[in-house]
Amino acid sequence: MNKVLPFLLGVTLLFSATACTTAKTSSDAPNSTNDNTTTTDNNNEELNAEDAQENQEDATSKVRQDQIASDTRARQQRNDAAGNPEEIADSDVESLVRNQLETKLPKSELAVDSEEGVVTISGTVASQKELDQIESLAKEVKGVKSVNVKATVTTPKP
Repeated sequence: MNKVLPFLLGVTLLFSATACTTAKTSSDAPNSTNDNTTTTDNNNEELNAEDAQENQEDATSKVRQDQIASDTRARQQRNDAAGNPEEIADSDVESLVRNQLETKLPKSELAVDSEEGVVTISGTVASQKELDQIESLAKEVKGVKSVNVKATVTTPKP
């Protein structure tokens, strides 16, 4: 019993810390949907070509695609088994929207937040076409009631 309690406490603490973070499509995406600056050191409001290429390579890699598919499947199965499949937790909505955006807009640096099905997306995308796709892609996710897009278009700088 003495060894189980610290383990359970550690798992709870770890889960709490990760559950309270904003869902992001890349490590350089904004830290919150209220802050539209990225976490990179090179001109915080611009998407540079190197980061865009790195984001695309990461998002389109076989390993990442398998991770996204597994995460999506696990969240859907857990939601179906937990009771009412029509009620989806905000953290699950955030993750599912993030997965959708990362898969369809791999060059983007987006942060996703959800409050009772109202999804807010901020960050940067590489083109107006990608910006126009954000709302419809997010609405494809079960549990999304409406979408606020705060993202901006920033042509990747060399």
